[in-house]
Parts: sequence; C-alpha cells; structure tokens
Amino acid sequence: MISVKPTVYSVAQLNAYVKNLLDDDAALKQIFVTGEISNYKAHYSGHHYMTIKDESASIKAVMFAGQATKLRFVPENGMRVLILGTVSLFPRDGSYQLYISDMQPDGAGALNVAYEQLKKKLEAEGLFSQAHKKPLPRFPQRVGVVTSETGAAVQDIFNVLKRRYPLATVVLRPCKVQGDGAAEDIASAIDEFNIGGFADVLIVGRGGGSIEDLWAFNEEIVARAVYNSKIPVISAVGHETDYTICDFVADLRAPTPSAAAECAVPDIKELKSNILQYRQQLFLFTKNIIEQQRQRLSVLEKNTAFRDPSVIVNENRKELVYLSEKLFSFTENALLNEKNKISHFAGKLDALSPLGVISRGYAIAKNNDKIISKITDVKKGDEITVSVSDGNFKAVVL
Repeated sequence: MISVKPTVYSVAQLNAYVKNLLDDDAALKQIFVTGEISNYKAHYSGHHYMTIKDESASIKAVMFAGQATKLRFVPENGMRVLILGTVSLFPRDGSYQLYISDMQPDGAGALNVAYEQLKKKLEAEGLFSQAHKKPLPRFPQRVGVVTSETGAAVQDIFNVLKRRYPLATVVLRPCKVQGDGAAEDIASAIDEFNIGGFADVLIVGRGGGSIEDLWAFNEEIVARAVYNSKIPVISAVGHETDYTICDFVADLRAPTPSAAAECAVPDIKELKSNILQYRQQLFLFTKNIIEQQRQRLSVLEKNTAFRDPSVIVNENRKELVYLSEKLFSFTENALLNEKNKISHFAGKLDALSPLGVISRGYAIAKNNDKIISKITDVKKGDEITVSVSDGNFKAVVL
C-alpha cells in the first residue's frame, strides 16, 4: 500500500485556492440573482454594502462606487432587486460574496422607482407646496424660454407668443433636453435668467417622449433650480399625460409647450376687445351721470328758493327769532328756579346756624378755641372766651 503525504495549506492559501476555483467558474462570472435588500449601507467612499436574501438564505454583496454612480434609484432595505454580478471570495475574511455590476428593482423599472423616491423626498421638503407658488405677471415684457433650439417645441412656443402677444420680447436660452449633462444645462439656464434678470416669466420644457427622453426634467438639480427661481416658471414637458418632477415644483404646469405659451401671455385680440367694451361702458356711465345731474339741476331751477333766495332768508330769520325767544324764556325760568333753591337752602342753613341760637339769649363758651360742652372741659383758674350776640368777652373759672 502506497502512503501519500497530505498537502497542508495555510489559511491564506486555502482562501486563495477557493477564490481561484470561484473565479475560474464561467457560470459565476456573469450571474443574475434576485432577492431582497437588507443591512444596506452607503459608505462615504461611494461603495454600497448590503445583504441579499430570500426566504431561506442570504449572501453578502457589494457594489463599488464606479458602478453605483450609474444607479437611477436609491437602494432601500426591503426592496426586491434583480442583480447582475460576479461571485468571488474575499480572501481576508474567507467569505464569498456577490460583486454587483448592475442592479434594477424587481417588478418596477429603475426610473419609475427613482421618480417616486425623489417625488416623495421633495414633497416632504415642501417643494411642491402651493404656498411657494408665485403668480404669473399679467403683461410680461420679456418671456424666457429654456428648451432645445432644434425641437418642435421651440417653434410651437414662438408661434403662439407671436400670435397672442407680439408686444413681448422672447429670449431663448438653448440647452440640451435629454442625455448626459441635460439636467445640468437646464438648471444652469434657469440660474442665468435669474442672475441677469433677463425675463419676467420662464417657460421650461420640451416635446413628448419616453420616460428616458424626459428624464432630465426629473433630476433633483432641475427641481431645485425651479424652486429657487425668483422668476415665475411654467413647466411644459411632454404631452398632456406626461408628469415630471419639474411639473410639481413649477409655479404653473402646462400640458404642452404650446399651452405654456398661451398661459405666459395674454391674447392681444382679447385685450383690444376688452378695451372697446370698457370704452363703451365708460361712455354709457358718463352719459348716465350727466343725465342725472341735468335732471337734478332742472328740479333745483323750479324750486322757489332757487328762483327767489329772499324766501329762504325770511324763513330762516323767523326761525332765528323763534329760537331766540325760546332761549330767553328758558334762561329766565332756569335762573328763577336756581334763586328759589338758594332761598330754600339759605333758610335751612339759617335755622341750623349757632348765631341764631346766640341771638335768642344763649352764649357759647370756648376754652382755647374748643367749645365747652361739659364741666370737665375746664378747671379752676382757666381763662375762657364767651361769645354773645353782639361780641365776645373773657371770663375766669372760679
């Protein structure tokens, strides 16, 4: 019997051996995995770490920053996803894991998920609040347009503005409306209009298309540029059934670019018609006022006082004489009543006066100006004052 000496591996060698086995397996180089995200963590480096699990098992997974920047949505715990990745082993920990190169929500498109996530976030911050909506100017002098200079939308906008309100100047800031860099270009255009004060109202939009075509208007950078704009913004993206994040943030949402142009300016034909109508109303109003005043003057001309002012003077003179006599009579009666009251009170006062008592033979004795009313108010030897009807005299208490 031949004896074979076993190979002894270090831990690092074993992990390297297993890693090579996994890396050499063609089936594990491009593998699709579906499951639910848990223990999700976005590292400051840009890497995304998570666990992918189903009802009976789990596997650790990582998506490095280079791939993560391409995600259209934000991964969340509990979200079911479809992953394209590679299975390999991390030698340091001896654990195998899934290295994610692409990831999509399972059942809903990534753009739809990203749309709902951003919509929920911005709504919670108050960017959709009606309280923040600015009114559109009634007669704008300059209308700013942010769209592609080659699309059909810009021609529709120009045609409607020229037809409805040729008095306004149209300022076009051409920009990309789809593809890489489109969102940044749209946001930059809005900021430029605000910094320079180049418009009284802005139309931001493009023609219809798929959700991918319209995606620039669902980017957060565009939403915040619209929200921060001091110039009122009309969003006109796609067709009537298309709704973007830009629509919710804007001061007004128009179903199409042509409709946005109609909302931005008044109709000059309607204004002229209104002016003619107001002119006719003003003419009729003035005519009625003049007729009313003419009738009033006619009544005054027939009045006796207007024809002979002395009648009014004589009537007022009679009234003045009557009021003078009435005032004199009232004053005389009032004085007589007051005299009677004074006489009445004087009689009462005289009856209560100590002088009246003295005149009937009584006297008032005082000790140091204090009336003596009982024997204890004086003592032997006190010099007191006695008042009688015709004067005072001194006395000594014996």
